[in-house]
Amino acid sequence: MRQEKWLDKPYYSLDAYMKYTYGQKVYKIAVDAGLTCPNRDGTLGERGCIFCSAGGSGDFAVPIAGGNRQDGQSVVGASANGCVYEHRSKRDSRGASTEVYHKEYERRGSCVDVERKTLDIKWQIERGMAKFHKKVGEKFVIYFQAYTNTYGDPAYLERIWREALEEESVVGISIATRPDCLGIPGVSVAVKKTEMAAVENQSGNAETVISILGRLQKEYAESGKFIWIELGLQTMHEATAEYIRRGYPLSTYEAAIHALADIDIPYITHVILGLPGETEDDMLATVRYVCGQQAKPFGIKLQLLHVLRGTDLCGDYESGSFEVLSQDEYIELVIKCLEVIPEDIVIHRVTGDGPKNILVAPLWSGNKRQVLNTLHQKMKIEKREQGTWAK
Repeated sequence: MRQEKWLDKPYYSLDAYMKYTYGQKVYKIAVDAGLTCPNRDGTLGERGCIFCSAGGSGDFAVPIAGGNRQDGQSVVGASANGCVYEHRSKRDSRGASTEVYHKEYERRGSCVDVERKTLDIKWQIERGMAKFHKKVGEKFVIYFQAYTNTYGDPAYLERIWREALEEESVVGISIATRPDCLGIPGVSVAVKKTEMAAVENQSGNAETVISILGRLQKEYAESGKFIWIELGLQTMHEATAEYIRRGYPLSTYEAAIHALADIDIPYITHVILGLPGETEDDMLATVRYVCGQQAKPFGIKLQLLHVLRGTDLCGDYESGSFEVLSQDEYIELVIKCLEVIPEDIVIHRVTGDGPKNILVAPLWSGNKRQVLNTLHQKMKIEKREQGTWAK
């Protein structure tokens, strides 16, 4: 039964899960909700996590009305407090993409609604779907990727999540966020400069983000649609977490996953492999920690550390503070991680994409197909698979 579900791969990939569940390949469309992050808006910090690009890890989201976060970040959007803002990276000094954006914005009049101060998520979804022919695939997951996608006006968040879930060909949504931005009492940060419309339930009480998620999960589960939450843990080690400026303790992550379990929302945890100062044992310990939680993850993303131009991490790398993993080192490490992950946890990623125009290292990671082929071939030849050493 296991190999049937895995579609003959040596691990339980997201692609296999989708094909087994829906009978066809399901495509992910990354969208940009125009949100910010407490690590950028001054609540916790202004420079973001040390590895995070100007695109807020959303460099592959559907470009917003001519703006392209891969071209140095020049995007106008809606901030957490609902105000229209412009966010442009330091290295983009020409202003060219901003000008293109404003012309398109004025022509369309709908990507950013000045009156409602919100982004047109439906337009992004339609543009993303247009890339796929019906013969390729007819079902989609909408991935709210850039920045922190539960950090904002609850009314706005509910509206954009509903817009995505109401699309007929959408089977569910995946929301990338931080554990400290779910509205959990005692562990969540407050949205800076709150000018938010209250979302009230039937009893007239204002709802938190976590309660809205729970209500939507129940509502859309009846029609077979899901909501997933993706949490950026990266590491279990507090010294590394401080270095990368993660901004929350391990106890906050634990509170978040238990809160999500209470409302039956599956979660996926992001782990970065190759963080400066971490040994192989350190990284395996993080993977074991994630998989050993009582509130077990639905999935895990194993992300190669990318050094991207314009990040503080890039400065440390160029000064010789650390070295990145070689392809052989990384593939062996990934296999060891897979071997300690229980066989029923879905592997959502085993490498990752660094935008080639800002990727500094490791350059070998730019050929993702080659990396995956080498990984699969090595696992097949050596007869290694997910879950071999899982407790």
